[in-house]
Amino acid sequence: MRDIITIPLNNEDSLIIASDNSGGIGMKAGDHVQVSYETIAYYSFRVAAMECIATGGEPFSVVLHNFCGDNTWNELVNGIQKGLAELKLEDVPVTGSTESNFDLQQSAVGLVVLGKMALSKISEKAFSNDLKFAVIGSPLVGNEVIDNKDQVVPLSVFLEVTKIREILVWPVGSKGILYELNQMFTNTEFTKDMLNTNLDVLKSSGPSTCFIIAFEQDQEEALKKIANAYYHTITIK
Repeated sequence: MRDIITIPLNNEDSLIIASDNSGGIGMKAGDHVQVSYETIAYYSFRVAAMECIATGGEPFSVVLHNFCGDNTWNELVNGIQKGLAELKLEDVPVTGSTESNFDLQQSAVGLVVLGKMALSKISEKAFSNDLKFAVIGSPLVGNEVIDNKDQVVPLSVFLEVTKIREILVWPVGSKGILYELNQMFTNTEFTKDMLNTNLDVLKSSGPSTCFIIAFEQDQEEALKKIANAYYHTITIK
């Protein structure tokens, strides 16, 4: 099951609602990870947008919930707009609200991406031994995201992969690769011992620093060309 809600609007389209949040990450003294608010918003937007687009949705609005203070709003919006630009969605509006009555000791941000999807785009795959798998990017969390930026798959790569027909794209979140693999199919269950890859399949991928793809054999070369060094094969034993 994907981390989204799909609501039919009419006989042709559905509304896609995807969200993300972060706490204890920012520039306050009590934050566990010290990073700019632009960075926080960029990665929160990234998570929700990837979930929306991987489903087949086209984002049309972003809603920001800011608990970091009035003076951080513009920086947060800048982070969202950076992500929108990478996805070639510069015209998508950003709205939201700031908690300005009380000053929290730690930073907190919530973010919602709204998208629209044609009903004809809804597709699922059943697991079969003919499918091939790979992870694009590496699972990173916390300060690793900042210290190892070269391992975070760019949104531009993600967007190009999603344009390939008949592949299944699945962002990896805080529960790791193995967990997400088991959300992709209803007709099988994977264990760690079944997976052969150079990545830690139990490690958190934090703000979706990587994503899983399931595809047919004849699509592999095209995907490798797009993903380059971000490409990591998963073999199912």
